Amino acid sequence: MADQSIPQARTPGTVPGETAAAPAGEGISRRRLLGTAGATGLVLGTAGAAVGHAAAPSEAAAPLTSLGTGRSMFHGKHQPGITDGLQARGHLVAFDLTAGTGRKEAAALLRRWSETARRLMAGEPSAQDDTGVARDAGPSSLTITFGFGHSFFARTGLEKQRPVALDPLPEFSSDRLDKNRSNGDLWVQIGANDALVAFHALRAIQKDAGRAARVRWQMNGFNRSPGATAHPMTARNLMGQIDGTRNPKPDEADFDRRIFVPETGEPAWMANGSYAVVRRIRMLLDDWEKLSVTAQENVIGRRKSDGAALSGGTETTAMDLEKTDAQGNLVVPINAHARITRPDQNGGAAMLRRPFSFHDGIDPDGTPDAGLLFICWQADPLRGFVPVQRKLDRGDALSQFVRHESSGLFAVPGGAAEGEYVGQRLLEG
Repeated sequence: MADQSIPQARTPGTVPGETAAAPAGEGISRRRLLGTAGATGLVLGTAGAAVGHAAAPSEAAAPLTSLGTGRSMFHGKHQPGITDGLQARGHLVAFDLTAGTGRKEAAALLRRWSETARRLMAGEPSAQDDTGVARDAGPSSLTITFGFGHSFFARTGLEKQRPVALDPLPEFSSDRLDKNRSNGDLWVQIGANDALVAFHALRAIQKDAGRAARVRWQMNGFNRSPGATAHPMTARNLMGQIDGTRNPKPDEADFDRRIFVPETGEPAWMANGSYAVVRRIRMLLDDWEKLSVTAQENVIGRRKSDGAALSGGTETTAMDLEKTDAQGNLVVPINAHARITRPDQNGGAAMLRRPFSFHDGIDPDGTPDAGLLFICWQADPLRGFVPVQRKLDRGDALSQFVRHESSGLFAVPGGAAEGEYVGQRLLEG
């Protein structure tokens, strides 16, 4: 859980003049909404989220609220779901190709998935056998992102196209990995600001897999809903800590270099793509909550109330690593999580974190099965995730309160151009 900050999307409902929620029974159909939205759409933010308000003038219908009209674009330089703001609901699912599925069948699957993603992200029903689960809802900032695991390339005869950066992650002493919930041939990330919209997308993707692929594992997550706070702020995790203060930001000069594979990078099919490390990190909340607030803050190196460094200032004030108290002790402990994960303490290593929290019930002994679905993006995991995790493995104060239970590394190609599907340059190159 590196000490970095997620780019924040505008919090719906905080802009004067935004439409209030529609009264019960006055919603408009999903198809009609999208038919009229084009005339009023606005493009906002670095992620290119289109937000519009629409209503059929011939009907006494109120437009959807801003939460429903949030829209991300499927086609573009990069895939969606990387630089978009945090979403309220998420599903992560990995697939393995079935026996007899090769390159041709995999290409057909990615073509189906891409068309489904394009339609659903626009708020349209899927092309085949739409379940109607998300009927009357807008796009709700839905994003669907696709990636390839290490094993995909051998199964499709594309070993020569497998990136070196996709080599398996090293083992870490703190890992307690469940192999059945790790890795996979294909990976799909789904996020939306409405639970039914997210589930609708998950179900469509699973159905589209058909006989070509079967689900290997699935994980479900959540974040704070847009509009739940008075103003946008860095997210909190289930430990109650503000989590992600030092995330690289898209307006920083070196953001693309750190997060995305350059257009001249190797292999060529990964141009403008990124590598996603996915970790299910269980938080030992019973043990954590026994600590005093002061002890928790020393573990993290930041104040729990506002995320400011223990050395003083506000959340965004630079941490003073050398500051000491009256007794000569470092104010930010030497093993504090925020100190260890700083890029300047790891040779400049940086990654864009975009996680979801999870809670999968209570164990028989009463322990909550809860924590973080850690997702981080980088141009090269050997220069991003790996050096930071190695340092955490050697002496992070937080390590005794978390457990890494599953892991995956996936090559996520650049976005599909109009008329293309994701991964086309790999599968048809």
